[in-house]
Amino acid sequence: MKKIIIYVLIAVTSIFYTSCNDYLDCEPITSVSTHIYLNAETDLAAYAAKFYNDSENENNNEYGNILPSHGSATYNLGLFQRDNGTDNQTADEPNKLFVKGLSHVGDNDLWHKYFRKIRATNYFIQTVTERYADGKIAGNDANIKHYIGEVYFFRAYIYFSALQDLGDFPILTEVLPDDYNTIREASKRRPRNEVARFILSDLDKAYEYMLPNAPMSNRLNKDCAALIKSRVALFEATWERYHKGTAFVPGGPGWPGASADYLKDFSIDIDSEIKYFLQQAIEAADIVAKGHNLHNDYAALFNSVDLSGIDEILLWRRYSVSSDATSFHFVVSYLQRNGGGNTGYTRSMVESYLMADGLPIYASENYLGDGTFEHIFAGRDGRMGQTILKTGDLLSDNPNFAIWIKESDGYGYFYRPEIFEAQKENGNPTGYCLRKGLNTSGDMQATKESYTGCPVFRAAEAYLNYIEAYYELNGNLGGNCDKYWKALRTRASMSTDYQKGIDHTDMNKEKQDWGSYSSGRQINATLYNIRRERRVELASEGLRMADLKRWRSLDQVKNIHVQGFNFWENMYQLYTNPQAEDAASPIATITPIEYGTTSGTANISAKADPYAEGKYLLPYRKNSANIGFNGLNWNTNKYLYPISNKQFRLTTSIAGSNDYDTSTIYQNPGWSKNDGTLPDGE
Repeated sequence: MKKIIIYVLIAVTSIFYTSCNDYLDCEPITSVSTHIYLNAETDLAAYAAKFYNDSENENNNEYGNILPSHGSATYNLGLFQRDNGTDNQTADEPNKLFVKGLSHVGDNDLWHKYFRKIRATNYFIQTVTERYADGKIAGNDANIKHYIGEVYFFRAYIYFSALQDLGDFPILTEVLPDDYNTIREASKRRPRNEVARFILSDLDKAYEYMLPNAPMSNRLNKDCAALIKSRVALFEATWERYHKGTAFVPGGPGWPGASADYLKDFSIDIDSEIKYFLQQAIEAADIVAKGHNLHNDYAALFNSVDLSGIDEILLWRRYSVSSDATSFHFVVSYLQRNGGGNTGYTRSMVESYLMADGLPIYASENYLGDGTFEHIFAGRDGRMGQTILKTGDLLSDNPNFAIWIKESDGYGYFYRPEIFEAQKENGNPTGYCLRKGLNTSGDMQATKESYTGCPVFRAAEAYLNYIEAYYELNGNLGGNCDKYWKALRTRASMSTDYQKGIDHTDMNKEKQDWGSYSSGRQINATLYNIRRERRVELASEGLRMADLKRWRSLDQVKNIHVQGFNFWENMYQLYTNPQAEDAASPIATITPIEYGTTSGTANISAKADPYAEGKYLLPYRKNSANIGFNGLNWNTNKYLYPISNKQFRLTTSIAGSNDYDTSTIYQNPGWSKNDGTLPDGE
């Protein structure tokens, strides 16, 4: 059996790791002999397993980096840094998308990336479904169907990534021959609503084929398909609603697909499409939410070694460090290093957390201000303390590791954020450090391997998807909205009276939250509180940028300066006059050198900076060379990435021609077909 598996993996490798410079140069997948491969359940299981790969290497990788992960033995915060570059959290520099002049046509070739991954799924689906229909696959029938369902899921998931990044996209269901004209024809883009419907159909097949519990642990199940169906449908519905009347929606003014001859007969009823996708989102989300309870320990969902048996977790990645396993990451290593990892929450994120009484901070008499960590965290939403570090939080129970030691128990505790750390990967840019994912076991420590499990999909998202989709469709909180919203609040140990928070929301005081806007205007308080709940519950889980794009929440981002914690009121004393109790050794005194002074190299933004309000840390304003120094600005053309010039060259009417206008592919709005060019407006 071991030899058979080895032969299977060799066959897979020979198919997919052939060197190729572009789609046309790849060795035809059908040239590989298949009479001894993909004929048995074990073959199908081995092939589908490759799509779970979490390698960071994209070179010649037609499988990996599809699902969220903590990486594979890489030095970063894994899943928990994927929201960097949004209004939730940031590294020491912003996402270059928000900086003028730094995004060009040809910076990446997402088109080719997705084509190759889709090609790998199509080979399996095309080959196996035919053989299964003919009764030529040996093994347990339910398991065979499950593995077919897995690959339908992966094709849908890859297509969804392409939809989010590129919009309109070719719909391919077969492996293409190595023929220029065939591939040129197949490259014709289809309107994004058709692509979204295709994705939902694949997810329906995945749900139909997959088992409630996978034949092997840590693999997809049918509820994963339902969850992602709700995500896709909600994404497309809200994208079409909030981008309606623009070139980013099929049929809208300036939509580039209108210039394609093959789409001359295309028509769309945009309102009907929005309604359809919202209905699909509600139904799919309800399947998951009804079938899965929320786990009573929010923090445990992110810091546990073993996530099996937790009903809320639909899929997770297992890591370990042992004599026979070397799958590990370094997430806990960075978090135990005083919340390092070059990732920090913004003031906007922190202020989005409600008080435990369900009121916004400005409406509650219990809010004590943000002058100290003690005040910031007092009486807040329980998820806040489980997501963000504060002075006094346990870092490690290993007395030989801790940077600061409590003599009473010998354990290491958090004292202050490393905002002055010279090695940025060990520092924190905003003063608000991540606690989400922190395991305090001394077995995992700084510079050593971490092996906490990574949650890939969890049912809480379905609760949120249902509430949002239901309100977007019906304009009220009927159905199961009340049940699901109260469940989220109960787990967070806060008031379940969400209506009280809605009634006391002052939208004029919520402008720091980019999600309070759609199409350049602020939304109503009910919808905003739905979005706020989503923001808090899913913090650091990699969904924020997709949400901001589908809501069209970036139009108003003009000359924005991201703020960190309130440093200059009281927090500075943690550095200039450290007074940690029971410290085993003196804590270093640090002298802040403000930007703009002549006393030395600046290590912090200036107190008098016009964007600091006299007290807030500005992560991009301590060095004029920082790409975010002059503020963040959004160009609406960046809601979609451009297609690289190579794809136009490969699809002209005459091979090798420079007449890109004869290509079967059209460019995304606001971008040219020439590599190295900036979007319109820059």
